[in-house]
Amino acid sequence: MNEQSPAPELWSTIDALYEWLDTNRPVEGREGLLLRILKLSEEVGEVSEAVIGATGQNPRKGVTHTWEDVEAELCDVVITALVALRTLTPEAREVLARHLERVTRRSTAHSAQADVPRHSL
Repeated sequence: MNEQSPAPELWSTIDALYEWLDTNRPVEGREGLLLRILKLSEEVGEVSEAVIGATGQNPRKGVTHTWEDVEAELCDVVITALVALRTLTPEAREVLARHLERVTRRSTAHSAQADVPRHSL
């Protein structure tokens, strides 16, 4: 399968959302930045609400959401996080790429160590 990376379109969309939000920002300065980052907590809460609703964990409400709702809420978390990162730095793409590389290297190195047989003496 020859899939094209969504990265260029993703980052141009994140830049457009960032610019739109900055143009319509009701609170400026440090407080505005902190509020944008705190938006993540709201979005994560919506993921939790959707999971509880999809599994019917609230007996009073029953099943109120679908797993597609959970997917959509997770996407909102990712978008909100990327816009927050873009708000902190215009080099958001590079920051994420470097961090993802470090996490991948650390995770795969740990996995490779687990595959090495241990010899007892």
